[in-house]
Amino acid sequence: MEKNKNTRTVSNRKRKRPKVRFSFGVLLIIFILSFSACFALYIAAANMNENFFEDEFNSIIVEESEEPEQEETTEIENEVSDEQQPVEQTPVTNPVPQSAAADYATYFDNCCLITDSTLLEIGQYTSFTDVIGDAALNAANCTTAKVESNYGTVTIYDTLKLKKPENVYMMLGSDIGVSPTEDMIANYTTLIENLTEVLPNMNIYIMQIPPVITDAAPVTNELINTYNEQLLAMANSKNVHCIDTSTALKSIDGNLKEEYWSSEDKKFTEDMYKAVVEYILTHVA
Repeated sequence: MEKNKNTRTVSNRKRKRPKVRFSFGVLLIIFILSFSACFALYIAAANMNENFFEDEFNSIIVEESEEPEQEETTEIENEVSDEQQPVEQTPVTNPVPQSAAADYATYFDNCCLITDSTLLEIGQYTSFTDVIGDAALNAANCTTAKVESNYGTVTIYDTLKLKKPENVYMMLGSDIGVSPTEDMIANYTTLIENLTEVLPNMNIYIMQIPPVITDAAPVTNELINTYNEQLLAMANSKNVHCIDTSTALKSIDGNLKEEYWSSEDKKFTEDMYKAVVEYILTHVA
């Protein structure tokens, strides 16, 4: 009987233990006390430092202003790295005045020559060996005629667009006296316009055509002079270079110098091609 009584006593004690309950009110009081303590510390720091608010807000402004500066720098770098970005062009002086002689061995490494039958053989006698042309090419058909080169059999425009030379020299006009001068100039102008649009950083040198040794209708030096004057005007209007290779090859009487023409072979001599190259090297813009 004694044993049963003790068991009931223990059981009653267990039922009387207090239960743990969650109190939202207590949590709110703790939050308010914590916030009040932090706020009091913040105010105390502000009172102790006269420049507290200025330092605090200036640091925020500086951090926010850093990102736009980085974006601006990135934009500038992208503009500089763009290979097709054209350089600002200044007005040219034509005919190109005499300059210090460029190096004969290296200058033509960055040049190519576009020519009709006039200068096709220049690479045989000089260091100007990058020659693209054809006897069938002339001023009147320079926008449509196709020439053969390492870039295929395509037009002059397509060839230069693929080649992208630093300097291009052009002598076109073998059809003088055959094609109407206005057609020659009009198509030549179109070619120059198209090239300057697609290759704005390429230096274009228009070369005036040489005189003949004697007038033989329909080709006369008077007609050649008129054509060369129009080439000069066209170069000025399109802001490209023009070199007066015609005057450089003239004798006192206005004809081609005798040493530049072989009466036997009916073609230009080696001295003529060398004279053209020397003139180019001493008239670099």
